[in-house]
Amino acid sequence: MKNKTLATWLTFVLGPFGLHRFYLYGWGDWLGWLLPVPTLIGLYGVQRMRLLGVDDRLSWFLTPMLGITIAACALTAIVYGLTSKEAWNAKSNPGSSTDDPAGNTNWFTIIAVVFALMVGASALMASIAYGFQRYFESQIS
Repeated sequence: MKNKTLATWLTFVLGPFGLHRFYLYGWGDWLGWLLPVPTLIGLYGVQRMRLLGVDDRLSWFLTPMLGITIAACALTAIVYGLTSKEAWNAKSNPGSSTDDPAGNTNWFTIIAVVFALMVGASALMASIAYGFQRYFESQIS
C-alpha cells in the first residue's frame, strides 16, 4: 500500500534525488534514476560558483538546473498531496478499495503541501531571477 502522505513528503524532501519515484514505482523506474542527474549538475554549478566566483559563465547555466529540479519536485508533491483519496488509491494502490486509508489526507499531508508551495515557488523564482540577471549582465559587458 502506497501512502499518500509519505509519498508527498518523500517528493518534497528527497524528490530531487528520485526517491519518491522508487517508493511509488519500484527500483526499475528510469525517471527515478535520471532525476539525480540535473540535481547533481546544479549542485556542481553552485560549487563552481563558490570556487570561481559569480563571473563563471558555466555556473550561470548549471546553477538554475538545481532550482528548477527542486521546483518541479515541489510541484509534484503538491499534486500528490491534493489528489483525492479515490484517485490516489485507484492509481497507486490498484486492487484496493477506493476508500482505503492509505489515500487519506491529514494535517501532515497539508503541511507538506504548504512547505512544497513555499520552497518550490522560492526556488523557481530565484532560479529565473539568477539566470536572467547573469544573462543581462553578460550582455552589458
